[in-house]
Amino acid sequence: MSSSSTSRGGAVTGLVALAVAGVLASTVPAAQAATPHGGTSQCRGQGVDSDALIRYEADTVIKAPLSTVWKLQTDVESWPSWQRPVTSMERLDSGRLWKGSQFRWTTPAPATPTTPATTLEITSTVRELRDRDCVLWSGPAIGEGLRIDEGVHLWTFRKVKGGVRVHTEETWTGAQVEADVPTATKALGDGLDAWLRDLKAAAESRTGARAGASG
Repeated sequence: MSSSSTSRGGAVTGLVALAVAGVLASTVPAAQAATPHGGTSQCRGQGVDSDALIRYEADTVIKAPLSTVWKLQTDVESWPSWQRPVTSMERLDSGRLWKGSQFRWTTPAPATPTTPATTLEITSTVRELRDRDCVLWSGPAIGEGLRIDEGVHLWTFRKVKGGVRVHTEETWTGAQVEADVPTATKALGDGLDAWLRDLKAAAESRTGARAGASG
């Protein structure tokens, strides 16, 4: 999941904490649900779940070197330093992130009218990775009274004039989230958009700091 990814408005592997309240709250009108763009991106021939009912994609341009953006995203142990909803992170293996790598992370889910406050535990497994190009992971998010059976999360990175275009797509499956597809899609979209904002802010901040030091 995204893995792989609500408390700020909307992953398993988008920011799951941002997504959960939106998935479960009955007050979000279906008309506000995000509309997926029909993504076709892949990493080494693999992509998100083509049969999933819940899907979203988004992208942004980050004014930073590809190496900086890539390191932030794939150094998963550093996520808590720039993503506040990630409350803990544990690598289940060692070395560089690569195909087959696993990591377990947690994020809080606030109480809603139908579920208690809980902590989601996400175990993400990297399914494909190409250095400084793409990464795909998946996994479940499980908490007391809340479950996303599988989130599949794809990221691609492309150099463009002035920086790096980062594209992300994610799908969710599971009876609980599929009970309200428009609301779940809205929540997933909010989470992915927030993750991109955090990644952009962290990468551009580090790039600016280095430029200032060298000046």
